[in-house]
Amino acid sequence: MFQQTSQTTLPAFLQRERKEPPEYKRTCRLNTNEAESFLCVVGTALTANLSRGAPPSSKFFSVKCTPNVQYTINPPPQETAPLAQIPLKGNSVLLITMSSASQFENDSKLSVQYYANNKEVLGKAVLHLTAVEISLDVDADRDGIVEKNNPNKGSWKWGPKGHGAILLVNCDSERTYWKKPDTEQDYISNVSDLKDMSAMVLRTRGPAKLPQGYKLTLHISQGDAESVRVFRSRSADNKKNAMNNVLYKYLLKDHPLVLSSEVLSEEVPYFGGEAEMKFYVEGLRFPDKGFDGLITINLSLLEPISEGLPETPIFTDKVVFKVAPWIMTPNTLNPVEVFVCSTEDNYQFLKGMRNLVDKSGYKLKICYKYENRGDRWMQDEVEFGYIDSPHHRFPVVLDSPRDGRLQDFPYNELLGPDFGYVTRVAQRKDVSSLDSFGNLEVSPPVTVRGKHYPLGRIIIGVAFPTATKGRNMTKVVQDFLWAQKVQEPIALFSDWLIVGHVDEFMTFVPAPDRKGFRLLLASPDAAYKLFRGLQNEGHGEAKLFDGLEDEQQLTLNELLDDDSLQTENNYVQSCIDWNRDVLKRELGLDEGDIIDLPILFKLEEDEGNQYRAVAYYPDMVNMIVLGKNLGIPKPFGPKVNGRCALEAEMCSLLEGLGLSCTFIDDFASYHKLLGEVHCGSNVRREPFDFKWWNLEM
Repeated sequence: MFQQTSQTTLPAFLQRERKEPPEYKRTCRLNTNEAESFLCVVGTALTANLSRGAPPSSKFFSVKCTPNVQYTINPPPQETAPLAQIPLKGNSVLLITMSSASQFENDSKLSVQYYANNKEVLGKAVLHLTAVEISLDVDADRDGIVEKNNPNKGSWKWGPKGHGAILLVNCDSERTYWKKPDTEQDYISNVSDLKDMSAMVLRTRGPAKLPQGYKLTLHISQGDAESVRVFRSRSADNKKNAMNNVLYKYLLKDHPLVLSSEVLSEEVPYFGGEAEMKFYVEGLRFPDKGFDGLITINLSLLEPISEGLPETPIFTDKVVFKVAPWIMTPNTLNPVEVFVCSTEDNYQFLKGMRNLVDKSGYKLKICYKYENRGDRWMQDEVEFGYIDSPHHRFPVVLDSPRDGRLQDFPYNELLGPDFGYVTRVAQRKDVSSLDSFGNLEVSPPVTVRGKHYPLGRIIIGVAFPTATKGRNMTKVVQDFLWAQKVQEPIALFSDWLIVGHVDEFMTFVPAPDRKGFRLLLASPDAAYKLFRGLQNEGHGEAKLFDGLEDEQQLTLNELLDDDSLQTENNYVQSCIDWNRDVLKRELGLDEGDIIDLPILFKLEEDEGNQYRAVAYYPDMVNMIVLGKNLGIPKPFGPKVNGRCALEAEMCSLLEGLGLSCTFIDDFASYHKLLGEVHCGSNVRREPFDFKWWNLEM
């Protein structure tokens, strides 16, 4: 039944809609020769130029519509004008909307009648209207629930008041035999794999079927296609198909691939009535150089034009996902498990590590000889991190491009269900010692000049800025780390060391005060101060390396008389001081946040005939941090009153923070090979409580 609606008697919500018309508008033609049919999406509008479709000599018009149709006229007619017959102006436009979905095709109508000056009827345009509700939905408010038609679903905004859906890179493996990352297979091998993907829901409401020739398509751009795949649940959550949901819920064939790099557009079914169709969106790659992690998925309603001609999109809905970054974990987070290698000569080291880990209450994972093939440098091969979203998170190991004999360990032993794997491959000629991950650390959370870094900042070692022949971490790894954005990297100067790793001169330990941590720095000055103090107290004949049968022992008097060694350590101290200043500036630290550890170095000629530094005795800063328990390389320093003076000094410096020092003998099996406890171990830690998407960018 038609109703005539006036500008002054419209309900309040329609008058508001007139002030804020729908964003999505589509032009339709008024035809007085024959009735036209249009499909209208609820929330959008049809616009019709009233003059263009008017018969010649038309001076007035009137509009009638059925209850499910609303309209406004622009420009609005004068309030005093007769409502039934409105003067026709050359720029008169009719804006038509529908408030709810149709139950049947063409169940709503709108008519426009045209009049001459003498009120003679010149013609009548009739529109048969069908309304459908269409919404492509994601978890845009980041609460783990796919809400309906969130107004912010088509964009991304950082921060606690931000919006935008999150997508995980599906880099774990549901397969445990002949495994490979799930990103490398374009099918779902196990229903459990679905939790690694983000849900996307197509919600529709309307008549039992769309008008003839209309269809829905899901589509992505060529640029996004390399970064995402979309699977569909064939057992759509349609109220009519509830039994099918039960029957097909666990059938893997019920999740066909819809969109991929090979298929950019795919028609999706329209079920009629009130229906929901669930999709699973799979991330394929992490943010990196040239890829900011943003992905757009579109849904379009296509209208047929004529046989042999392509359909025309009359409505498009879109959603945006942000790929979750890879996040590193600092020493201040609780450990989960500790990794070490077993080799033919590291029994003493393993014994000390077992005792420490058992005392700390964590798991110890040993990589045995058949897997490590003699490569003991667990820290250098991998870096543990994680990825996170509102619906799921899991650890992800970053495999370094060093590719020593441990190269198969992360893939073979770590990759699995809910344990992801990522690597960056570099040209072998570009890979140096600085690409081992003893050269990759992360700070605890800090605030710097008013800017908060709640996930800390990544720290890497590179060549000195003015160096022309220095070694650097390879570009593909640096690009990857920078692209994650949430832990903005800091570059330190580490090329002065033979091995060249930042963990040779710095680490972080938890603390109960100040910023919640201390930065520990190796300090030759602190070592000389300690040793000269002992000499002044009459302990000049105390010997370094006391108790090591195969090592030449050296008295403090002899060490302090070695002017060449003093000169070398003055150089080392200047290198560390340069980094100290960078860390203070970039982490917002004061001197009270830093503890200097008494460690000496010596210069030796490396393979490139350049003189670089190595630790003179076991490098105590190169420690493992397990909560409040520290595993420190046993330094074999001079004994004073039966106790190693270096151990005593370390305990004095650190135990006041509530930390417990355990000294582990790594001299023969690690120190002599230019590494220490941290180099030979690795720790997977709990994730941050802070959610990365709440960062203010």
